Amino acid sequence: MTGTFINIITVLIGGTLGLFFGARLPERVRSTVVAGLGLFTAAIGIQMFLKSENPIIVLGSILVGGILGEWWRIEDGLNRIGGFLEARFSRGTENPSSVETTPGESESRIRFMRGFLTSSLLFCVGPMTILGSIQDGLTGDYSLLAIKSVLDGFAALAFASTFGVGVLFSSLTVLVIQGGISMMATLAQSTITTAMMNEMTAAGGLMLVGIAISSLLEIKPIRVGNFLPALVLAPLIVAILASM
Repeated sequence: MTGTFINIITVLIGGTLGLFFGARLPERVRSTVVAGLGLFTAAIGIQMFLKSENPIIVLGSILVGGILGEWWRIEDGLNRIGGFLEARFSRGTENPSSVETTPGESESRIRFMRGFLTSSLLFCVGPMTILGSIQDGLTGDYSLLAIKSVLDGFAALAFASTFGVGVLFSSLTVLVIQGGISMMATLAQSTITTAMMNEMTAAGGLMLVGIAISSLLEIKPIRVGNFLPALVLAPLIVAILASM
């Protein structure tokens, strides 16, 4: 869990710096930085997908995971969490008693939830998150998560200057997701194979591309959060096929 705590600290520091000093950056500079992060995120996502040894497994996990995510309304749940936190902690909310997304919600609420959701997904879906958390949980070596922490700190600075305080609260998601993976890795160290890791990483790569297209480059809205079950389904499918 050491690596996870380091990651949380860098996100908070980077996000705080973005809140205080990001406003001094012209809007065109901030939008260009976010677009650059979007392009980089898409490139990393494609690189991750190419690790797949069987793209059909990734396709199946994404499709089934998306159906389950829509059924369980995962992204709506993340939005409600963001709305609740914004109503309690963010200034300038016009109707803090409501946590649902409505057509008349304030601009600050939209920015908070967008920053919270985008940062949470970006910080918690990726090869360093998966591999680093497992490495930290299995061996106590948090070197990969330390590298990821530096990258997330710079990303938090850029995102906070654009999306606001919601980015800081994504550290809670980092604690739950990244810390949870580390804890589960300790329990499942004898069951995770290289093939399972490759397909899980490839599924995460497709989600990163979705984040880039939807939230960062603003090309097309995609409910990326609803694909999160694919991270569990991909290695599960590999295990099922291997047992046949």
